[in-house]
Amino acid sequence: MVKGNFTLGKVFGIRLQIHYTWFVIFVLVTYSLILYPSEFFHPLHTRIVLGILASILFFASIIAHELAHSIVAVRNQIPVQQITLFVFGGVSYITREVTRPKVEIAITIVGPLTSLAISGVFYGMHFLLWEGDQSLAANLMYCLGTANLILALFNLIPGFPLDGGRILRALIWHKTQDYYGATRITTRIGQGIAYVFIATGIVVVCVFHLWLNGLWLIFIGWFLHDAARAGYYQVLLRRCLHGIRASQITEYDCAFITPDLSLMDLIQQYVLTRGQVCFFVSEGDQVKGMVTLEQIRKVPRQRWTATAVKDIMIPEKALRTVQVQQQVSDILQMMNEKGTEYIAVKEGEKFVGVISRDNLHRFVRIQAEFGVASKNG
Repeated sequence: MVKGNFTLGKVFGIRLQIHYTWFVIFVLVTYSLILYPSEFFHPLHTRIVLGILASILFFASIIAHELAHSIVAVRNQIPVQQITLFVFGGVSYITREVTRPKVEIAITIVGPLTSLAISGVFYGMHFLLWEGDQSLAANLMYCLGTANLILALFNLIPGFPLDGGRILRALIWHKTQDYYGATRITTRIGQGIAYVFIATGIVVVCVFHLWLNGLWLIFIGWFLHDAARAGYYQVLLRRCLHGIRASQITEYDCAFITPDLSLMDLIQQYVLTRGQVCFFVSEGDQVKGMVTLEQIRKVPRQRWTATAVKDIMIPEKALRTVQVQQQVSDILQMMNEKGTEYIAVKEGEKFVGVISRDNLHRFVRIQAEFGVASKNG
């Protein structure tokens, strides 16, 4: 599980997670409805129930928006790893890039259209329930309709990685036949829009002294800028890894250790003195499993002496393995789909090393600075 994310389960085989920032929206929506204007004279317990109900319904609306993206992606043979809900919406994580502009438009546009349809449903319920100023339920439906309308319009802002930015990227991609160039352009637009939000927020705070509104605009701008940078990095990652084979980024210095070696001895003999981070557990010429620093960190320090590596190792049958000649882009896709940090590398039937996600990202940073950057001029 990613730090800060809470897994809820699976929907249509897609893992559903909530980022901790989502609870900000849950609290704000619930709190605002609990403090509904007093002239409506609704009991406090009624406002609490309806406030929680509104938060849950908005939560369901976000899921529907992201599921729409995911279902269309899966129908176009593009696997979806998970959906994560954030403070301003959600993100569907696909494990490989779209190969045609028309497919990207189809996958992207369905999200805002779903939000617009949900907005229409809530507005319709508002008119059906409306009985004058005393109808809190009708006003709740109106708020949810407006929230989904804002969600649709916000996502149509033409800056990557928002839906509008992805549609713009697809159009530029179709025109120029340059996927990476289109991504770079829409990322810069997305970051520019983020700076506009931040600047507007500062003006609202400093000139109009509306602290809450201004801080929200600054927060939205920061979120958009960070999301644009992260989205572009994922695209750059795939470009940097194109044509690279496993043998080129494999860590070959993995030590072969015995199953009965204690974690304390492992730390003292291999980690502290040699700086090694991965280990194959073997008996003779036969590999029994693998141990990494991540697994060791999960064991309390006071238990290192009494714990043997065989007690925490990943068994050989459970190891995810690749061959030295495999494309690293395919390996990255495998790591994303399986949610693993390490993959063992084999040459034939012999274990020769590992590929770690950290090493992959370090390789990409170097390529971006000295390789891809120079190609782009």
